[in-house]
Amino acid sequence: MGKLMQRVASKSRRTLAANLRRRPLRIDSPVPLVSFTFDDAPRSAFETGADLLEASGVRATYYVSLGLLDAETEIGRVGDLDCLRRAVAAGHELGCHTFDHLDAWHVSPGRYIDSVDANQAALTRYLPGMVFRTFAYPKSGPTLRVKAALERRFDCCRAGGQTFNRGSADRNALNAVFLDKRAGVDLTSAKALIAENARMRGWLIFVAHGIEERSSPFHCTPEYLREIVRSAVDSGADLLPVTEALQQLLKVGDPIDDVDHQEPGRLG
Repeated sequence: MGKLMQRVASKSRRTLAANLRRRPLRIDSPVPLVSFTFDDAPRSAFETGADLLEASGVRATYYVSLGLLDAETEIGRVGDLDCLRRAVAAGHELGCHTFDHLDAWHVSPGRYIDSVDANQAALTRYLPGMVFRTFAYPKSGPTLRVKAALERRFDCCRAGGQTFNRGSADRNALNAVFLDKRAGVDLTSAKALIAENARMRGWLIFVAHGIEERSSPFHCTPEYLREIVRSAVDSGADLLPVTEALQQLLKVGDPIDDVDHQEPGRLG
């Protein structure tokens, strides 16, 4: 009975976090939008992933946890400082993923925000003048307090959901579709999502980690990603990094908030 009550309480908290502290975004674009993102950013994402996208003139958003820079992890060797510099020089975007790759549901809100601050401080050291404008929640979605604290720090925050954004989205927790093997999205399903996104003129955000041939729950193969990129291009969508896609939408909606990207987070 105790475990059942814990599950019920956890589900209630997650439901509240999903439905409260929303920052509505009207998805009303003359053309569909598609964004490709990489979480944790292993070297294969900076190398193979970037090569595949750039061959079609596509730029991505790399959500980085700079405390893991050049570390060996379960997703492979994480990209190093040279990877970051090359990505920025090629026009890709860097997004925040906390410094320590933390799960909002397993640490205190204060520690979580401190990790967000540490990631921005590290970015300033490594690439002076650069500021994270977009955020992706590692592992799980946000708690309500984390969601409230981040909404004045970033233009938008990305979650999961395995669907695209249509009608009205939440800029504090944008929907995204994970392409890793553990997500179970085969090529047919991915192409169907792209087609439906095109029909609805929505915003489809794809998420990958490593791009390698090896069998791993955290990777997808180069050929799989290449086919998805080709399908997205053929759909007539504008393929843009996350912040640029958001700005495209805001041209026909409300102006972007006056977000102070360097102000330390405050817990509500």
